[in-house]
Amino acid sequence: MKRILKSRLPELWEAINSNFDLFLPMDKGTLVNFGAYEADKNIRLDVLKTNSSVKEFVFPQTETYLKFKHSKKKLELTPVAVEGREYVVFGVRNCDAASFKIMDNIFLRQPVDTYYKAHRDRGIIVTFACNNPEETCFCTAFGIDPSEASPASDVATWEKGDYLYLEAKSEKGERLLNSVAILLEDGDIAELEELKNSIKAKVANLPLKALDPKKITKAQQEIFDMEDFWGDISKKCLACGSCTFVCPTCHCYDVKDYDGGNSGERYRCWDSCMISDFTRMAHGNPRTSQLQRVRQRFMHKLVYYPKNHDGLYSCVGCGRCVEKCPVGLNIVRVIKRLGEE
Repeated sequence: MKRILKSRLPELWEAINSNFDLFLPMDKGTLVNFGAYEADKNIRLDVLKTNSSVKEFVFPQTETYLKFKHSKKKLELTPVAVEGREYVVFGVRNCDAASFKIMDNIFLRQPVDTYYKAHRDRGIIVTFACNNPEETCFCTAFGIDPSEASPASDVATWEKGDYLYLEAKSEKGERLLNSVAILLEDGDIAELEELKNSIKAKVANLPLKALDPKKITKAQQEIFDMEDFWGDISKKCLACGSCTFVCPTCHCYDVKDYDGGNSGERYRCWDSCMISDFTRMAHGNPRTSQLQRVRQRFMHKLVYYPKNHDGLYSCVGCGRCVEKCPVGLNIVRVIKRLGEE
């Protein structure tokens, strides 16, 4: 266990940035999102969670796979490799960190998505315990403890008094802390027990503390066939896709070609199951109503995914969908109602 005075954090960030590409939560006007470190920027570790999740580091919103060019009946194809040095994402909350396991189950199974793996392998995740969870948080419903180190942490950190405490949790984390060892001093894990207990007490008083997806006990087909339920849930949906784009675990994408005349690119971009054009094929769209699309989203997160991944739900309780949905349609409402019926 190490620690550093918070007044020396700029020195720490400068040292990390000299060896890695460093990303931190930054004030971008009306929003706080992760951005590349710059000494004169307003860094906001005090903000509980960024507007967007950290999935963009391993699963970019757009990513080019292939560039092509043709001339005089010749076609030249150039694969685009993932390049860049190792990067550090500093200040990741445990809910966001938990999303990596969910994404790994999708992109690292056979056949492995080599682009995702390349981004994942060169990333170092520094998690930050939540001293003050918000009312929209419900991470504990999915077994996430905001006071402890996440299993996805390379380095776990806690803010207490004048100090930031740091603990390496992986080989990559050890290497990161060794690279800045001159700035760190020894700390004692016991010093954090009071803080952890305080966080646990706050979590116990959150409005969504009793939320429990395990109360959803009906069989898969029975839940699927609840037409009245899904019709009632979906009738307010605007099909804006906001929930999917801010969600740390949504991983749907489309592959498109950009035609620039004699040259172009093939790229991947995020897509949303809540939008009518999603999965449109030559014969049409297999989900023709908003009821079907809303049902698919929540069935995937709460039924299909855990069934296929040893009970692991495709949600981390970050609360972004609760905050962002303009009509108040979110996974919390669905869990509550399915658990009651």
